[in-house]
Amino acid sequence: MAVGLAAIGTAAIKGSEPRASAATSMSMNHKPVTLDPGEGVAPKTPSPPPGQTHAPNASPRPKAGRLVVPSVGLSVPLGTMRETDGEITPPGFTSAYQIDNLGVTPSNGRDGTVFVAMHSLRGGAIGPGNYLTDVAKGVAKVAIGALVEVDGVDYRITGWARVKKADLPYLPFVWNDTPNRLVMITCLELPSGAPSVDNMVLTAERD
Repeated sequence: MAVGLAAIGTAAIKGSEPRASAATSMSMNHKPVTLDPGEGVAPKTPSPPPGQTHAPNASPRPKAGRLVVPSVGLSVPLGTMRETDGEITPPGFTSAYQIDNLGVTPSNGRDGTVFVAMHSLRGGAIGPGNYLTDVAKGVAKVAIGALVEVDGVDYRITGWARVKKADLPYLPFVWNDTPNRLVMITCLELPSGAPSVDNMVLTAERD
């Protein structure tokens, strides 16, 4: 799973999600996984919207805490990462990642949107995103109103959407930088085990 910024300063998951294959890292259930081959070059990064920080060449900050969704049994480290050269690729398969140069940090969540990306896996491997989706039904597992804790800050799920990867950059409901909001993005796997063509986007509001 890789994320590429679109011309309006948003992000879209553009590359392929990881598959069980030659080992480059381990899944949450200790299976070797590696990223699928990329799907092409992501658009170059534009200037950020007013008031939005953008420093793609800066080093990420230390881990920010944990992402916890009690209703589906998800509790993983929450790392930080940065968009670089128009792409966002979570660097690990067992953590979620706050996108450091999009929106705001969890501690500043009253001022804007916190954006979180994570891998989902197929071939029997499990990543954080697998906890959020029902692959057989093609829907989110997390119910409206369910609690999400992001670095100790509580949010409640307000909705979810299954969207084509190609469409994701152009959806304002995803990328608007709105106070007190959380957006979580992962790939929606296919029951066939073929490469994912859709993303699952979950939105939440701060308690």
